[in-house]
Amino acid sequence: MALTDIAARRAKPTARPYKLADSGGLYLAVMPGGGKLWRWKYRFDRKEKTMAFGSYPDVTLMAARGRHSVARQLLAGGVDPMARRKAERSAKHGQVENAFETIAKGWLEHWKDGKSPRHVDYTRRRLDSNILPYLGMLPVTGILAPDVVAMVRAVEGRGARDVAKRTLETTGQIFRYAIAHGHATRNPAAEIKPRDILKPTKKENYARVDAKDLPGLLRQIEVYQGTHVTRLAMKLMALTFVRTGELIGARWSEVDFEEKRWNIPAERMKMRTPHIVPLSDQAIDVLQMLQMITGSGPLLFPGDRDRKKPISNNTILKALERMGYKGRMTGHGFRGIASTILHEQDFDHQHIELQLAHAPRNAVSAAYNHALYLAQRTKMMQAWADHLEKLQKKVIPIRGEVA
Repeated sequence: MALTDIAARRAKPTARPYKLADSGGLYLAVMPGGGKLWRWKYRFDRKEKTMAFGSYPDVTLMAARGRHSVARQLLAGGVDPMARRKAERSAKHGQVENAFETIAKGWLEHWKDGKSPRHVDYTRRRLDSNILPYLGMLPVTGILAPDVVAMVRAVEGRGARDVAKRTLETTGQIFRYAIAHGHATRNPAAEIKPRDILKPTKKENYARVDAKDLPGLLRQIEVYQGTHVTRLAMKLMALTFVRTGELIGARWSEVDFEEKRWNIPAERMKMRTPHIVPLSDQAIDVLQMLQMITGSGPLLFPGDRDRKKPISNNTILKALERMGYKGRMTGHGFRGIASTILHEQDFDHQHIELQLAHAPRNAVSAAYNHALYLAQRTKMMQAWADHLEKLQKKVIPIRGEVA
């Protein structure tokens, strides 16, 4: 069973040191004098080693797990985590001029000439978030292919495969710059192809347009010539990226205008747990227009023939086909587009997954998880709605972080 913060906090010293195990070999060593130390035993090159991650509670359980995860990624890539730490400390004490971070900053200054401020900002954030935490303080000449592999796999482990691929490409560009300016003689990133280390992309079951085609799709929805109810359904789906079944079965009793929340009950969710959709200002506007049309009944989207039943699953699909998107876009496709763009804009992976209702849940945690990170998700959903609104005029990036 995984260690809990309560168990770590309540652990009392005894005459002899003892261990409280977490998972993956991570444990908390409780010392006779009262100290509590995070440790991890692993084997490298047939030798058993013990790596320290600090003391509790200065290093929290969550922080220890984060450090442990990074170390395991390095080990999986064939890198000794303790040797890597030693190299980082060496770089900090006298070798900074040859550290990868120094070279990377020089590359960015050289590369950004002629690039748009938006493109430069995206690249700088990817560099700061995905590359420098793993390679930054290593001597550029000491970085090996396994170091690069561990970094790329760590990014992929967050569910951001496309970002992982770009991370590898950017790293290769930095090494080419280093070689051209005499800082290195080889490019370890060039020894790796994305397909060698990244998991294959799963077959896409739901067609969706590329992000570059999203502005045109949004404009087409805005001037859709079919019924107002169908047009508003597509707009709300784009703004909330819920599943098609969750959208068409929506009831007015689930919408809380005052709290700006759409509370979908467990019985209507694929995961069979309740789900909260924070409503942006734009989503509220759509709902208020829709309320004037269908608000007299229980359903947001009642069918034309039977007002007691919702519109069919094919209503949105057929509307997209009439707009010229047959085989190119489905209602479900809005979920994939939102996930891709929000990940690329550096929103937190866990916040995105929770909003997509992808996060694994069980009966015990369901009531808690559906409201987890609600404040951050609320800000993210408003930023997403602002982004869609601006895309109808021109492509402007959404804010890259949620506080």
